[in-house]
Amino acid sequence: MNIRFLDTWRGRRHGGDEGSSPGAAAREQEGITELLSECELLRVRAMRLGLRLDDSPGSLSALDQLTPVWRQDAEELPWFGNDAGLYLGSVIVRAVPGAVWHVWPTGHPVVRLVSGREIQVVQAGLDWAASGVPELAQVYAEAAEA
Repeated sequence: MNIRFLDTWRGRRHGGDEGSSPGAAAREQEGITELLSECELLRVRAMRLGLRLDDSPGSLSALDQLTPVWRQDAEELPWFGNDAGLYLGSVIVRAVPGAVWHVWPTGHPVVRLVSGREIQVVQAGLDWAASGVPELAQVYAEAAEA
């Protein structure tokens, strides 16, 4: 599989100078956002419940209002929550100026705000899927205010 931003990222991690330009960094972020925003399970389940996810902040509020039928399947719940967190992060990255994905060396994705604060979006999504708290729209609002 040839994913351009991964080649750039690997080169930088291993001491290469690829990707050092602002344009390369922007392309890398676009690639990461595209990859992490797929959230297929979340999108399919939301569509079955009558909600089309459009990657907007408003869609987070709509997700918060859904009846949590996903909690009935203990095996699917963590996958659904993971997707919810990645979707939350994708919305923040697309809508909050300066917000970017940051992938820790362990492979754990977080959203980094201009202030340097990192939002654990996957954990927020897992918590939301399991209990409804924190609401996805609230996490977004806090990120937008930061």
